[in-house]
Amino acid sequence: MAFRRARRGIVSRQVQVYTKYRVGTPRPRRRRGKRVLVFVLAMLLAGVAWLGSTQGWWRREPFATSNPTNELQFSVNAPSNGLASASERVPAAVGRVESGPTNSHSSAAQSEAILEAQIALDRLAISPGSIDGVLGSQTRAAIRAFQSRESLPRTGELDGATSARLTLAASTFAKYRVEAGDIARLCPLAATWLGKSQQERLDYETPLELVAERSHAHPNLIQRLNGAVEWAAVRSGAEIIVPAIERETPRAKAAFVRIRLGERTLQAFDSTNGLLAHFPCSIARRVEKRPVGELRVTVLVPNPDYMFNPDIFPESTEAQELAGRKLHIKPGPNNPVGTAWIGLNLSGYGIHGTPKPEDVGRTESHGCFRLANWNAEYLLQLVAVGTPVRVEP
Repeated sequence: MAFRRARRGIVSRQVQVYTKYRVGTPRPRRRRGKRVLVFVLAMLLAGVAWLGSTQGWWRREPFATSNPTNELQFSVNAPSNGLASASERVPAAVGRVESGPTNSHSSAAQSEAILEAQIALDRLAISPGSIDGVLGSQTRAAIRAFQSRESLPRTGELDGATSARLTLAASTFAKYRVEAGDIARLCPLAATWLGKSQQERLDYETPLELVAERSHAHPNLIQRLNGAVEWAAVRSGAEIIVPAIERETPRAKAAFVRIRLGERTLQAFDSTNGLLAHFPCSIARRVEKRPVGELRVTVLVPNPDYMFNPDIFPESTEAQELAGRKLHIKPGPNNPVGTAWIGLNLSGYGIHGTPKPEDVGRTESHGCFRLANWNAEYLLQLVAVGTPVRVEP
């Protein structure tokens, strides 16, 4: 009985795999076509990878594109000592400019030329705004002002004739040594109007802000020129590479000042209509608060205080809470009117500085004409009580 049962089990298992020709486990069919296709695709991918590596397809080369973030990268950290060549004057740059795609070498050369031009213009008090190495609208406006002064075609471009006239007579860069007094004056800025009114001064908050403003430069540029600097740990004695922006002493007093609202520029002229200064300028947000016509300078105040009137800021929640309570804000570069106030013969109106120089000409005010602090201070030297200020559309 045991033998029969064992035999039935063996037969039963064999029947499960029985075919007409043999008993056994069936083998799957070979899919030769699929294997050939996979092999061909693998060879193609290998060929593309080899060709890409030889042609440099996979290298991350920087291309010149538009630069809304105003970013510029520099590869060395040493200032130049002379003017023998562009590479000695300006650190080798890998930048982004607004002129369209090009190769990395021409992009670097163009960025160097733009940065040199900005520094040269700023020395002439023809300000491109915060120096950043980017050919933006404010730099083009400064180039046009220079071209007009030199009786050149007003293209706004760094063409050959303009570059020939716009030359640097001294080194492009300098070293700024951070002093103990610089560190001592740093202080945090309160976030509220009430908090600001309780501060003894509204000074610089960080070493980067201090160095950037004193060198008329965008903080991004200062960081790129000094890639190894740990800004949170800057101490007295640190040396920072900055644009060399020593301006000429004003050669004459301004006969009049002209503000063009549409262009957002402020210019000062001498008695022969010669251009003395050109600055980007912020204007009032609301059209009805933009006075058109001739005004006059009534008062000149360096390092002014500021009186916060909550009635002027109805959109501010804090101002609504402070309704009817005016606050006295102490002087400093972070004072709401910056480091210079030039009062006009229209109640509440003036030309003044700002705690945010990078925003000048790009943001709008409640009515006054706003300049970068360094430009407002320069204008303070040019004008006098009674100087006409012509505001044009």
